[in-house]
Amino acid sequence: MMNPQALVDTILNENRKLLADVPEAAVDHLIEALDNAKRIFCAAQGRSGFILRSFCMRLMQLGYSAFFVGETITPGIRGGDILFVLSGSGQTPLTLEWIKLARGQGATPLGIVGKKDSPIGKTLDYSLPLSSGSREPDSVQPPGSLFEQAAFSILESISLALYQRQGSDPEAIRERHANLE
Repeated sequence: MMNPQALVDTILNENRKLLADVPEAAVDHLIEALDNAKRIFCAAQGRSGFILRSFCMRLMQLGYSAFFVGETITPGIRGGDILFVLSGSGQTPLTLEWIKLARGQGATPLGIVGKKDSPIGKTLDYSLPLSSGSREPDSVQPPGSLFEQAAFSILESISLALYQRQGSDPEAIRERHANLE
């Protein structure tokens, strides 16, 4: 068994390798779309759902109207809104159905997928593929972990870019941060 630092190095190296192939223009496209959306609806299942929830929370803290699909306080989606999805397999039936429903309401579906040629990847108006998918053959980690870690890093970079666009004001974030903790 490897020591903890060696395991961390392995995880970081796998992420660096995967993220090195992400085109800057693809991330820029997502940043522009999110920044110009009326409202942002986030949707994902399983562990990807937990990753996307943290991004949705950060969007809210940055002042965007952001909601997580399936919550009781999530309003109806409509034209001018974005449905932002995260799916490693690109095959999650419920996420695929939400994309179709959102498009039917005039919203723009986009997101991050493990495979661009997956059912979800093909259905989105725009997708940023993280080529690992949910079955990373070259990864020593459990299936899905590399995709989720890399997606979190991309989402954090998007959050940072939006934060910098707004002037990097930590007080603005603190004003929207939860205080019933």
